[in-house]
Amino acid sequence: MALFTDESTASADAPRRRGGLKGWAVLGVALVAGIALGVVPSPYVIEQPGPVFNTLGTATNADDVETPLIHIDGEPVYPTKGSLDLLTVSLFGNQETRPSWLAVAGAWLDPSKAVIPVDQVFPVGITSEQRDTRNQAAMVNSQQDAIAAALTHLEYDYPMTVSVVGLPDDSPAAGLLAAGDVVTSIDDTPVRSISELRAALQVAGTDAPVVVGITRDGTALTESVAPVRNAGSVVLGIGVTTNYTFPFTVELELDRVGGPSAGMMFALGIIDKLTPGELQGGASVAGTGTIDQAGTVGTIGGIQQKLYGAKDAGADWFLAPAENCDEVTGHIPKGLTVFSVQTLDDALAALDVIRTGDDPSSLPTCATK
Repeated sequence: MALFTDESTASADAPRRRGGLKGWAVLGVALVAGIALGVVPSPYVIEQPGPVFNTLGTATNADDVETPLIHIDGEPVYPTKGSLDLLTVSLFGNQETRPSWLAVAGAWLDPSKAVIPVDQVFPVGITSEQRDTRNQAAMVNSQQDAIAAALTHLEYDYPMTVSVVGLPDDSPAAGLLAAGDVVTSIDDTPVRSISELRAALQVAGTDAPVVVGITRDGTALTESVAPVRNAGSVVLGIGVTTNYTFPFTVELELDRVGGPSAGMMFALGIIDKLTPGELQGGASVAGTGTIDQAGTVGTIGGIQQKLYGAKDAGADWFLAPAENCDEVTGHIPKGLTVFSVQTLDDALAALDVIRTGDDPSSLPTCATK
């Protein structure tokens, strides 16, 4: 009996010891996996809400000095209240330093963040410095367009020209046009802006070469160029920019931020400063969107992150490009009202409703689910 008891005890204890060892093994594997997930880089970057800047307020410049985002010299400026916030997104990770799988898993569960393949944001062969330089150039160009849009709306008159900034190797204008040329006409139709250049080319079509009027080093010339179609548009295969000569000085100060998406909010801020009263009645309004000289509002990236950034900054109202509404629907933070805008006039109409307290139901919105 004693022997039997001993054997029974042995057979009962052995499985428990094996189970304990197995549990420790599973825990060890999980621990190793957790550590791996925490340190092994993923092929993604994380997009998240970035800093929010009130175009009516100030920000710290590159010299760590608090400076107005919009400074106007040579024209009367009026007091403002409230905020017209521009939104940014920040990226966690790049080709050299990528977020861990653990960080990516957390971002997938956070509605304010987006997980994006790193090659989509940082193409192979393009360094972070090159990307930042390109985005900074886009910001500078968009600021000039924002000033132009605001002054056009306020009916200021100012000269502008369209200049060639570059040509790809396969451009139909290669050898005919060059960087620095000022485009003055298409088939005798005057060209003063990029929108006028595009419109003239659409009318001309691709059936025959067009006569491009240019000024090169002060000399008026013409060149015959055969336009081509690209993504449905008629183009000359040239990169162009608009140069403006404004009647007074407007300086837009925003360091360490790149890209063109602040254009609309800068234009609204300029208009607010140049007109009596407050456009939005002193309310907290945020928004995003590119803008051109004609006041057309264009699509931007990272709008879902910007919605959360606006809400976190205390905004009650949000102006979104109409072309981004498919990304907005279903992702609007509670308590934030989003208006859909296609033009600067649409944005001003929304601000007028906010200012007066009128019924906003007549304005286009990005629908909620």
